Amino acid sequence: MLQSTIPVLPSLNLDETIEFYTRIGFKVWSRHDGDYAILAREGQQVHFFLMGHLVPGESFFGCYWNVEDAKAMHAELVALGLPNLHPLEEKPWGMIEFALLDPHGNLIRMGQEIE
Repeated sequence: MLQSTIPVLPSLNLDETIEFYTRIGFKVWSRHDGDYAILAREGQQVHFFLMGHLVPGESFFGCYWNVEDAKAMHAELVALGLPNLHPLEEKPWGMIEFALLDPHGNLIRMGQEIE
């Protein structure tokens, strides 16, 4: 009966968050009262809430996105010259994955199952 899971991540500054995520292909779906934003890409959402006392280097927030083609997604992000983009790795649990840190320290992992 479950249809999806939506990550809800903190942001120090929603304008910076929106700028970063629109750079990687997300669009603003809605924004509420200056302290909450919903972005979407290819039918998938990610929500952000304003958290003024967040310390990016000490953030333990993050999420994992299954992607159709991890190599293509990684190449797309490499072409953008993003800082804090980790290389692709084949993991012993049967996934090809990479990680990305957003400007506020949220760890975004992306991967696909190795066929």
